[in-house]
Amino acid sequence: MGEENNVTLHGMWASPYVKRVELALKVKGIPFEYIEEDLSNKSPLLLKYNPIHKKVPVLVHNGKSVSESFVILEYIDETWNNEPRLFPKDPYERSRVRFWASYIQQVTECMLKVFKGEEKALEEFYEKLSVLENGIKNSSLEITTNIEGRNMGLLDIMIIITLGAYKAQELVFGVKILDAEKTPLLYSWLTSLIELPIVKEITPPYDKVLSFLHFLKDIVFKAPAN
Repeated sequence: MGEENNVTLHGMWASPYVKRVELALKVKGIPFEYIEEDLSNKSPLLLKYNPIHKKVPVLVHNGKSVSESFVILEYIDETWNNEPRLFPKDPYERSRVRFWASYIQQVTECMLKVFKGEEKALEEFYEKLSVLENGIKNSSLEITTNIEGRNMGLLDIMIIITLGAYKAQELVFGVKILDAEKTPLLYSWLTSLIELPIVKEITPPYDKVLSFLHFLKDIVFKAPAN
């Protein structure tokens, strides 16, 4: 096996952080082995490669481990610096992409609060989606919404993993996640990404996602805090 191919991703199929890395590896065309972790019974390898947080994802490249999804994404793009690039080459454009990627992470965290039923979380979530919509509309990042004729980049990966399961989420949690009228750019962007073969390749079966979301709603989020 060649040096570039000596890549292993330790993950859990339902983790959005793992899915970001999995999609990035696919986009970059990097062959890798995927190891599904049971987070209730963590493997010795996971504990070895991520002794600090003991979480997924963990990328192992030639025996060296990298953890935390955003750190892994940067590592992938810098190590395999061929096209397509996940981050722009220009430092200023790269800083803007990092900014909006960080903002999409806030959207992800806010969505989790919505699912947990936290007070005013839905209002905050809609506000963040509106800010993201206007940020796209009022900047050159508007080209991000049109995937045709260009390569997939970091923001595409972030948005598809954050909002790609919105139909199942709406069904299980009984809230409106994405509105084509209120956030038309986000809606069209996401809709075009969902149809890409590379995205379908890493998307879990709909029924499996539904079952997991019901598990979160009915068991995990109702469990008393320790």
